[in-house]
Amino acid sequence: MATHITDHSVLNNGVKMPWLGLGVWKAKDGNETLAVRSAIEAGYRSIDTAAIYGNEAGVGEGIRQAGIDRDQLFITTKVWNADQGYESTLKAFDESMKKLGTDTLDLYLIHWPVKGKYVDTWRALEKLYRDGYVRAIGVSNFHSHYLEDLRQHSEIIPVVNQVEYHPLLTQKELHEYCKEHHIQLEAWSPLMQGNLDHPLLVELGQKYGKSPAQIVLRWDLENQVVTIPKSITPERIRQNADVFDFTLSTEDVEKITALNDNKRFGPDPDHFDF
Repeated sequence: MATHITDHSVLNNGVKMPWLGLGVWKAKDGNETLAVRSAIEAGYRSIDTAAIYGNEAGVGEGIRQAGIDRDQLFITTKVWNADQGYESTLKAFDESMKKLGTDTLDLYLIHWPVKGKYVDTWRALEKLYRDGYVRAIGVSNFHSHYLEDLRQHSEIIPVVNQVEYHPLLTQKELHEYCKEHHIQLEAWSPLMQGNLDHPLLVELGQKYGKSPAQIVLRWDLENQVVTIPKSITPERIRQNADVFDFTLSTEDVEKITALNDNKRFGPDPDHFDF
């Protein structure tokens, strides 16, 4: 169980990935640089971005401003849908690396399962992994049937599946599939885009002396799900990291899990307009 911000999950290839990271979706115009620097100063060691976010250069600048050794950080980015395919993915990777200002990447993800392309995209990720440019490769927004298809047509199994995951969308069957195949589940939008006013979360916040957001993030960790809450506010970034000094009871974890009603705040991968 995660008891410190430096605690990590061991991925199926032996790479260590922090349980808590910073997401920077929609963070631009210098906000991403401040957020990344603030997060690293607060003890975060994992930063998650994507080519489509348009902020990889700002993320790289935030890392440089923080002045921490590169080997202490876990940096993730993703190949966007329009760049999928074998050669185009390799080119997109080079562009992302230039913007981030790093020679190696810790985790590279396929952002969405673009039908007819994600298998070739995965072949490119496998090459990047074998050539030593990436320490780990994975996917994002893959339902189990996409994962199974990929597994049947590839040599390397993804280490991570980053999906929308929160108390209203627990994705139990997908989570079980990932556990069975040793794929680490990672939560994007863990705080439900700010929709944290559910009475149970408020009640548990009062019980544990924490905010509803902290209750949800602790619930993620106790379900063995890597979580990357997004914020551009230094104080909120610090608050989101203050989840390692308490644990939820088994009963309370189950109560939160029971809130599930398959509610998505983002698109369903099966119906996303690629």
